This record gives sequence, C-alpha cells and structure tokens, in this order.
Amino acid sequence: MGLGDDLMITNFVEQEKKKHPNKQIVIGNLEEKIIYDSLIYVNNPNITPIDKVKRDKPIHFINYHNRNRPYIDYKNSNNNNWTWNMKFSPAPGRLYFTDDEKNKAKIILNAAKEHWNKNNNSNYKALIFFESTSTKIEDSFYFNKMKNKDWGESNWKEIIYRLKSDYLIIQSKHEKSIKYEGTYYSSIDFDFRTACAIMNECDLFLGPEGGFGHAAAALRKKATLYFGGWIHPKVTGYNFHENIYFDHPQSPCGSVGYVCDHCEEARRSINVDYVYDKIISILNI
Repeated sequence: MGLGDDLMITNFVEQEKKKHPNKQIVIGNLEEKIIYDSLIYVNNPNITPIDKVKRDKPIHFINYHNRNRPYIDYKNSNNNNWTWNMKFSPAPGRLYFTDDEKNKAKIILNAAKEHWNKNNNSNYKALIFFESTSTKIEDSFYFNKMKNKDWGESNWKEIIYRLKSDYLIIQSKHEKSIKYEGTYYSSIDFDFRTACAIMNECDLFLGPEGGFGHAAAALRKKATLYFGGWIHPKVTGYNFHENIYFDHPQSPCGSVGYVCDHCEEARRSINVDYVYDKIISILNI
C-alpha cells in the first residue's frame, strides 16, 4: 500500500487540524509509537514533518498504517483475498505543490504542447494524463494484486490508439513505465509529485484504480478509472469520476494471493468501445 493510502488520509487530517489547531498533527502506528512521513505530506500545512516535531509541545497522533486502513475488513480478509469495508467511502484529499514542482510541470507541459504542434495540423481537444503501470509490479507481494487490478497492456494500447489523433496524452514516466505509442513521453525524469503537478494542468486522468486516481480526486480533476472486478468504486472511488466496474457475482474479489480468472474475465468483458465512450462522456461534461 502506498501513496494512494497517504492521500486518502489527508482529508481526515484537515478535519482533525480544525478540531486541534494548536496541536502538531502526525500520522503513524500508535501501538509501535512510530511516526511516518510521505511524499504526499510534503508542504501540507496540516501535517507536522518528522524533523519538525517538537516533543515538548502537544501532539495529535492519527493511527493510520499498513495494518489499519478503513476500507479493508480485516476480520474477513486473508492472505489470498482482501474483503472490503463497504461502509467506507473516501473523501477527496489534498496535495500542496512546491514552486519547483509547479515549474518543472510547466516545462514538461510546454514540451508536450510543442511536440503536438510539430506533429499535428490541428489543435488537440483536451489534455489527458495517462498512467497504466505501477512501480510495484515486480514486488513479490504486490505482483498478483497489480495484475488483477490492471486492464491489460493490449487494452491500454488500443484506447491510446483511439484517442491519440484528437487528444494530447501525456504519459507518466518512472522506472517501470511501459511507453505507449501515441503518448508524449518526457525526456525529463520526474517523480510522483511532479506527475501530479502535471495532471493538475490536464483535463482528465486515465488509468487504473490506485494512487493517481486519488491524486485526481485531490486535485478535483475528471478521471476515467479502470476498477475491473477487484475492488468496488464505492470503497476507493469518487462519484465525480467515471469508474469502470465489472458488475459480477464474484466482484469485488480482492484477490491478492493469486492471478485471478475472474479479473481476467473482467479484462475481456470491459471493451475499448465502452471505455472510450466513458472518456468522451466525462470530458464533455
């Protein structure tokens, strides 16, 4: 679990800071007395960074960590399948960019626009920020989970092909990225926060359920997200996004310990035409 989880807690942090304006807000594991930091918390005025915590001043501790996520029903989960807490729905979080992140995002965006103008005779209809690949895909624990959540490389390739003539698609770039023909793939390396700063200047995020979906919500951006049959949009989705869900008796399966046949069925059943129509629909709102 990672940056998406960290984003989900920032809305709660904001509410807690209003209740405790004179306390330092920290996040971590209360039982182990560990304070956590995150890329997501950088520049957030509601969270006290670890190196700024003053032990002689009041602290408000938020108990939030890998074994205490509100969207997981731990009692009914096991090593093969996670069960979801269907009573939980997230509220959009918050991201606070630095000036350097904003400036780097503008450089990459300008380069993307120049690339479009050199290679196209018409104006693009909208800016789409795209990411399909997790940095966790080769991790032994996360491999099956990420495989089950993914729509599949062939589907992403086809949707990009359908969109590339009319839309400027800027692809996220990291060490596990799969470069898709038809996207702008920056020559400049950038991290998750800079990627989000780029997304903040785009019209829509396209990709699977995960960290960038929560970032799109935090930035109040439109999004078309593939959920498949792994997790229900009510649990980690937002009602102002187009959430592509496989409504099936086995959904949401929460499969983590194995590559799931039901998730493969979801990939085959949710076709490109359907997703394309959802993208166009939300862009036209």
